[in-house]
Amino acid sequence: MSFVVDQINRIDSQIDRLPLLSSTPANTTSAAFVLAGVSAAASAAHNLCAQQNSGHGYKPSTPRIAHLQTLVKSLTAAGQKKRLLSAERIRSTLGQARIADQCPTCAVHFAPANITATATTGDGGEVDDSYEHELEWLLLSKATVQTYGLVLNTILEQTLPLADDIWYWDDVLGSYRHAGLYSVQTSPVRLWAWTQEIYGDVVRRGGWKDGWGEFYGMVKDVVRQRNVEDLQRRVLSPLARVRNEAKTKQSALKKLRLVNANALGVLLGEGLSNHSSHDEGLRTPTLSTSEESLHEWKGAITRSIALMDIVLREVSDANVTVDDFDHAVASRRNNDQYYQILEMDGQTALSLNPAVVAERLTSILDNHLASYSTQFKVRSRQHGRPSGLIRYWLPATALLISSTTIYRIVLGHKAEIIESIRDLGRTTIDFFNNWVLEPTKRIIGTIRHDEESEVSIMSKRSLEGDRASLERMVVDFAVQNPNNGSRLSDAEILDIRNKVREGDLTPVLRAYEKDMQKPIVGALSGNLIRALLIQIQKTKVDVEVAMSGIDSILKSQELLFGFIGLTPGVLVCFAITRWLQSTFGDRRGWEKTQLSSQIVRVIRNIDRILVSAQPNQYDELSYKDYGLLLCEVHVLRQLASRVLPVRIFHDFVEEMDAMVDLRTGVAKQRKVLKRMRWAYKKWW
Repeated sequence: MSFVVDQINRIDSQIDRLPLLSSTPANTTSAAFVLAGVSAAASAAHNLCAQQNSGHGYKPSTPRIAHLQTLVKSLTAAGQKKRLLSAERIRSTLGQARIADQCPTCAVHFAPANITATATTGDGGEVDDSYEHELEWLLLSKATVQTYGLVLNTILEQTLPLADDIWYWDDVLGSYRHAGLYSVQTSPVRLWAWTQEIYGDVVRRGGWKDGWGEFYGMVKDVVRQRNVEDLQRRVLSPLARVRNEAKTKQSALKKLRLVNANALGVLLGEGLSNHSSHDEGLRTPTLSTSEESLHEWKGAITRSIALMDIVLREVSDANVTVDDFDHAVASRRNNDQYYQILEMDGQTALSLNPAVVAERLTSILDNHLASYSTQFKVRSRQHGRPSGLIRYWLPATALLISSTTIYRIVLGHKAEIIESIRDLGRTTIDFFNNWVLEPTKRIIGTIRHDEESEVSIMSKRSLEGDRASLERMVVDFAVQNPNNGSRLSDAEILDIRNKVREGDLTPVLRAYEKDMQKPIVGALSGNLIRALLIQIQKTKVDVEVAMSGIDSILKSQELLFGFIGLTPGVLVCFAITRWLQSTFGDRRGWEKTQLSSQIVRVIRNIDRILVSAQPNQYDELSYKDYGLLLCEVHVLRQLASRVLPVRIFHDFVEEMDAMVDLRTGVAKQRKVLKRMRWAYKKWW
């Protein structure tokens, strides 16, 4: 929701609380009654007001009143949907109301006499304060509020893009590379303009009368003459001429931006926004409110319509300057018929007829707003950056010329391109399966103690089998070769088994040492070779014990190894995903950085406006500076809504509302900006 919509919703809610029937302060009906629809409470209130005002010309409900109530509610629905109505919708609603058709004496032109005369009833000259008349004013007020928001939004939305065009010309002025590029881009336009000038001169000299030969000769003379006339300009380099052109257009855009900002400041400083904040006309009445004050809101609505008309006329004038804008608006306002009527002695808002005021509001929607938009687009297009067709004609032409060659190359290598795409797809799938999916499955199996996924460098039964074999070999050797020559007992055999399990091969080593003294005899008898083989088995068992220890360490850390195996695939996928996002995606990280830099730049612009502003005697900003401030605040609000959390954003909006309050003074506005800097710094 934008700054303008907030303003319109606030004004609209104030209008809902205004009185309709105002014969006496005690007997008033608020506009909220009209919006209540067909509820029982509304009906009871309606009947009560009818009884209280029976002596004041009140008439019971009619189809006309019901129709007006429906139209009023249709204009109020826009605020509930947090949006502004279109000009067609507002114009259609006013047309359906047919206010002028209900007043036979209404004038169709704007004259003070007609305005005052048509405000009276047809039979007695007394002011018409009937319920139907009040409903017409309420409908007109609702339409005025929506039109006011539409005018503000139109000026604001058309002023903001001018900053981008001004920055474009800054780039052209600040770099010879950009200036040269702009010269190449606009060369066809300049060539076409030069050709039209030559053709125009030849036609003015009657070059077609004496045939083609005379025509070509005259073209040569015109070209030669223009070259002599442009000799002084040719002293400057092409880049210098381009920079002068860029400077001229930038100055025109800056003037246009300041005029629009000034218009925006005037509308907010003197229009409905000012009335709703500082004027009693749109405030909820109390018992002490006088009868004349109860109708002041009608005067505020009328003055706002006149102000919109005047501002749109002045801002559409291409000859108006920034310094003369306020004076021109004030001059038109002093000569305006509505302001003159409201300031006449003895005249109040009761002397205004809604039909004539509605006609002027319709004129704004039909003529002035559309005229302003059209003229603004023409001027911004004339001085703004070149269109996309002009900026990109060179690469587009190169692409068009080489398109046939590119097509032949692609068509000639169609099979290779398709096969490359297929290989890329298969490689991507295999990489994902082998380096992402399978490691993930192993990690899940490890967490669930799946035996198939356990990390192991040797079989589970290998050590037990080799150790049992070694035990049998040593026991058999000891039984067949006893140390003392006697048969071993069962206790001695059990002791040997236990020692073998602990790695003690004493019976084998003793026999080995004995046979080593006579190796040939030992080899022939077989004991030496047998002892050697037993020791080899012992070495194998020792190696397996060591491997078993390593295997235990691996099993205790197999989850870590699983994640290590998954890391390369995840990193590659993450890098590719980030690259794709930064190239083709939403660029969230890049956008966040860009948003932060834009917010800082906008805050800098706001600070520069408040610091460089020259306030008046009441310490208030001028309308020009105020309009520039509102443009920057609008941009800041749009950017902050994309960065700040919802609750924090609501507090931020309150700070911005305090900063754009013109009546608080520049000093307080600077303090608010300072508070916003340190309070919300962590989000950008």
